Amino acid sequence: MFSHNRVCRVLIVCFTFTAVACATAPVKPKTAFSGTRALAYTRRTVAFGVRPAGSAAIGKLRAWIVSELKPLGAEVSLDSFTARTPAGPVSMANIVAKFPGNGKAAVVVTGHYDTKPIPMIQFVGANDAGSSAGFLLELARVIAHTKHQDDVVLVWFDGEEAVGQWSDTDSLYGSRHLQTKWAADGTLSRVKALINVDMIGDKDLDIVNDMNSSQSLRELMLQTADDLGYGKYFLRTGAGIDDDHIPFVSAGTNALDIIDFDYGPNNSYWHTEKDTMDKLSAGSLQVIGDVVVKMLQKLDG
Repeated sequence: MFSHNRVCRVLIVCFTFTAVACATAPVKPKTAFSGTRALAYTRRTVAFGVRPAGSAAIGKLRAWIVSELKPLGAEVSLDSFTARTPAGPVSMANIVAKFPGNGKAAVVVTGHYDTKPIPMIQFVGANDAGSSAGFLLELARVIAHTKHQDDVVLVWFDGEEAVGQWSDTDSLYGSRHLQTKWAADGTLSRVKALINVDMIGDKDLDIVNDMNSSQSLRELMLQTADDLGYGKYFLRTGAGIDDDHIPFVSAGTNALDIIDFDYGPNNSYWHTEKDTMDKLSAGSLQVIGDVVVKMLQKLDG
């Protein structure tokens, strides 16, 4: 039978060990990217449902993204415009979040947040483009707690998807509009690098080595992935991808597309009702987050 004093000693020892364990438990710094949080942001994005450009759902999603950004201290603006589409004029808006540095140069990270309008199916686009929208929100949280010399600008593009069939005029509405605007106002001349992310949540992650991207940024991406032990997720064979980086590449900007374009067996989940949250993983978002954050550190200043 325990005496009262012995019980007290046992409780004191237990409390001491607990306190020591709590004090020595590793705590992730605020500057560490979390794939788990990025997946949660993605899940919240997908909960808005089908979200093609011009829809009420994407308007609600846009308002929520802005509400998440403002407490982080970002300079948030909407690049609103009316796009001429095969279905007629459609109101669209890019979300631009600037985290100021010294103002001399800027590094831009982008992704789209609209879903393709697909008749007859509920296309919620968990990977395309829930993953890029969620990823950028988690990256915003990291950047808000990171010291950087360059301005860091995050952009959620509207209207990446074609309203009808993909073509030079029916696609990339948001990125084409912002490239034109930035070229006119001088912003583009300060952009030292643009990194676009798309379809990055796939559990079976295989990032394309996009031959339309700048060679220097492709080399930086692959070397960074290798340094972090993530080389197996990045393909070395090349393929050309048309995505939101293309308007900037065409204007001479140093730009890179990070995309997994092999989604499901024979890409069978892409633009189908199978593009749902159960196909995504926090681990894949963690890989891309770690690589992009390290690339930003290497590019800074």
